[in-house]
Amino acid sequence: MTINGKVRRISGPIVRASGLDGAGLFDLVEVGEKRIIGEIVRLEQDEAVIQVYEDDTGLQIGAGAASTGRPLSALLGPGLIGTIYDGIQRPLEALFKQSGAFMDPGAREDPLDTAKLWSFVPDPALAAKIAAGEKPVPVPGLILGTVQETPSIVCKIMVPPNIHGEGLTELVKAGDYNCNTVIARTDHGEEIPMAQWWPVRIPRPSAKRLPQDQPLVTGLRVIDVFFPLSKGGTSAIPGGFGTGKTMTQHAIAKWCDADVIIYIGCGERGNEMTDVLTEFPHLTDPRSGRSLMERTILIANTSNMPVAAREVSIYTGVTLAEFYRDMGYHVAIMADSTSRWAEALRELSGRMEEMPAEEGFPAYLPTRLAEFYERAGRVQTLSGVEGSVSIIGAVSPPGGDFSEPVTQHTKRFIRCFWALDRDLANARHYPAISWIDSYSEYAEEVGPWWEKVNPLWARVRQEALDLLKKEQRLSEIVRLIGPDALPDDQRLVLVTADIIKDGFLQQNSFDEVDMYCIPAKQVRLLELVMDFFEKAQVCIKLGAPLIKISSLTGGDNPMPLRERLSRLKGDVKNEDSGKLSDFEQEMRSALENLERSYRTKETL
Repeated sequence: MTINGKVRRISGPIVRASGLDGAGLFDLVEVGEKRIIGEIVRLEQDEAVIQVYEDDTGLQIGAGAASTGRPLSALLGPGLIGTIYDGIQRPLEALFKQSGAFMDPGAREDPLDTAKLWSFVPDPALAAKIAAGEKPVPVPGLILGTVQETPSIVCKIMVPPNIHGEGLTELVKAGDYNCNTVIARTDHGEEIPMAQWWPVRIPRPSAKRLPQDQPLVTGLRVIDVFFPLSKGGTSAIPGGFGTGKTMTQHAIAKWCDADVIIYIGCGERGNEMTDVLTEFPHLTDPRSGRSLMERTILIANTSNMPVAAREVSIYTGVTLAEFYRDMGYHVAIMADSTSRWAEALRELSGRMEEMPAEEGFPAYLPTRLAEFYERAGRVQTLSGVEGSVSIIGAVSPPGGDFSEPVTQHTKRFIRCFWALDRDLANARHYPAISWIDSYSEYAEEVGPWWEKVNPLWARVRQEALDLLKKEQRLSEIVRLIGPDALPDDQRLVLVTADIIKDGFLQQNSFDEVDMYCIPAKQVRLLELVMDFFEKAQVCIKLGAPLIKISSLTGGDNPMPLRERLSRLKGDVKNEDSGKLSDFEQEMRSALENLERSYRTKETL
């Protein structure tokens, strides 16, 4: 039911309208002659405060404001994958053909292509029951049939959660239909179309939450081994300008073992989003060998678009993710960056004359962040299968100051923190994730999974992290008195830490071998480094000088073992694990020979 009102006051993207007292909170509103889209964010007696998501330049007091009577919703159905949307789910490619590089206020295009026909295959068991005169109960999540959306993704058409009928009376036969086609009906006369609307601010229901004991494998060693993220987990990547937040998210989007990727550009600079829009269609999915866009949805919301649209782009993205989660897919969301969303909240709060909190941000900033991150999770869906939504949010603290409110509030709601370090970024160390400031609370939960890959995972991981912390303390002494003043056993810590940094933590995203590292190779590389350290310690205790250990070679290779350890990551392909065992034998033989010679001297 449409409720009509009139605009009484305009303050940027905040519009106040009278006569909408019968409308509901978060209802969709069309404002002015151009019918620009807005949302009611506050009701004050007969006046509604509307947040508009399009440019309202030229809007005048007295213009009409019509509430549609339904909340702001996303259209969910086949055709989402491979599409580039703005925050309110308008397809940007179709709008470009309509109005060029700059969108006209009020421009409209259907979120899904209504002219395209999809090959629908009904569920055989369900179709047989209906053909036999039965009326199967349309429980929420019941799979009615499938559509091959892309070669990589099968879209399952399900009974939506808001159906109240007691029996299905009709299910269409296999054939080609558009997304608006009604494919099923209930005994209450309810129609179930192929594409269905869902309010973006309301989380889609699931049967139950599952433990987060499976890692989201990214192929980045510093993440997978040191600071793992589980499927259904939440992570933040904070870092100052130029530290590599976007590049890290790109790498995760390309290589992680999620089935569907949703990339949300929330208030980012236009050139960064342009890179995403131009690069992603040409990237190859390493699992299928096909275009990465066949399992990717992009939501582009640049800094020159209306600030209010940053908020809705976040909610739209997570709603699309839940839709594919309900089909049984593992979905990864890249939100770049949540700081721009928080800045939009700050501006909107100021225009609504609300009392500001720390640094001008609204007092409800933590609540909004919590609402977003809490929609992540690994669940058993209503249809009985397992699915997950993992959220990786970039945070852009001004000047790289992690004590600012957005970073601090984000840390309350995430369990994995990948802190980017400016010094590492300046040294061209990629990914520039600090091993001192980062942490993961999922390590214990995903431990059993990793121990099936390699039983030594927990031990070598902890030993390496302890050694890197010890190296940090020693580095402060080295700055004062130089490395030569340290005893050899402490200098060995510095040498081994350098091997871990160069040969394990640093990855070359342009190297065909090193750009992605399988879990088994990740643990083996770290195991070899820690094995070298352990055996070198024994030699030093027996009196062997560090320079002799550093220059030690193995087999017929004249290159020192220390240098070969650093190069193994790029010299040994993922499938050639046998070469790592060959190197291990050479290294152990060389170190044992050195140890034996010094034990002999000690005996004599």
